[in-house]
Amino acid sequence: MGKVTGFLEFGRSERPYRPIGERVRHWQEFVVPLGDEATRKQAARCMDCGIPFCHNGCPVNNQIPDWNDLVYRDDWREALVNLHSTNNFPEFTGRICPAPCEEACVLNINDDPVTIKTIECAIVDKGFEEGWVLPQPAAARTAKRVAVVGSGPAGMAAAQQLARAGHDVVLMEKEDRIGGLLRYGIPDFKMEKHLIDQRMEQMAAEGVTFRTGAHVGVNVDVEELLAAHDAVVLAGGAEAPRDLAGTPGRDLDGIHFAMDFLPQQNRINAGDPAPADRIDATGRKLVVIGGGDTGSDCIGTSTRQGAERIVQLEIFDEPEENPDLSLVWPYWPRRLRISSSQKEGSEQRYEIETMAFLGDAAGRVRALAPRRG
Repeated sequence: MGKVTGFLEFGRSERPYRPIGERVRHWQEFVVPLGDEATRKQAARCMDCGIPFCHNGCPVNNQIPDWNDLVYRDDWREALVNLHSTNNFPEFTGRICPAPCEEACVLNINDDPVTIKTIECAIVDKGFEEGWVLPQPAAARTAKRVAVVGSGPAGMAAAQQLARAGHDVVLMEKEDRIGGLLRYGIPDFKMEKHLIDQRMEQMAAEGVTFRTGAHVGVNVDVEELLAAHDAVVLAGGAEAPRDLAGTPGRDLDGIHFAMDFLPQQNRINAGDPAPADRIDATGRKLVVIGGGDTGSDCIGTSTRQGAERIVQLEIFDEPEENPDLSLVWPYWPRRLRISSSQKEGSEQRYEIETMAFLGDAAGRVRALAPRRG
């Protein structure tokens, strides 16, 4: 817990964003940290709950009241130790996690939960700034060899923990850089990629070997992989997109999957040349099918590329902005959530099902046939 009366003395205060007109002109993160003192006040709001439901709300079971209390008492380094005891990479989750812990916070009964995600991000960012995030190599080696296939957050965490246990670990990635969807699926304006690189430096010092361009089952023989290692961890991501197969006009030019679009821009931001078949939204009118986070990432990316107009279609009905939390707390409520990318300039349409795509004589998509409800 933080201060006993903190939730009565201090209101909820979230990290502000850079102005829209400024942030859409670049690809960097635009969330502005609160600063140490303001973050300590937010940590002070953590109540002396009989049952801290945030524990169950957090998928990795972070000990949230413990590190909130440590931040409130200005013991940031111990807060970092506690945070790392359950989460290998809080700099990732502190930026891109949807924060179900906050929905489970007891204060959310009043719709003003503790800013847990903000505090988490502040702890780990301060840890890197102060030089507290150090390699933790194993005290003894086991001589066991382990291959981890897939270098997204799950693969990276598995590789780090196995290396710290003393095993010889190789982290394998089919792409040309480590990070999986963190690297090529999450836009830079939500999570800059130097965060992955600095963790890789720590992991390399702990004994993890990185092997990119290694596509198991394609250019890496499965039997040889098994024979060369005592264990193999499969941590591949879910990359198969949901298609609208069978929808008339689906084969028209100009219809793309998000994971064909987003990685291209991340690669360009990383210094790679633009591909000949680049998907570019500059000056175009777009429809984004899907109302979730991936759709939002496509909106933010298209806005920064210079799209003329963006309309997002959601198949579900528009949820309430302020649902009755007494009916759903401490579980994840269905509420209207407007993302930062949506606020940058897009139109939302609800209860829309795409029945057909319509094209021109050249075979390029020009419109779609919707059905409402």
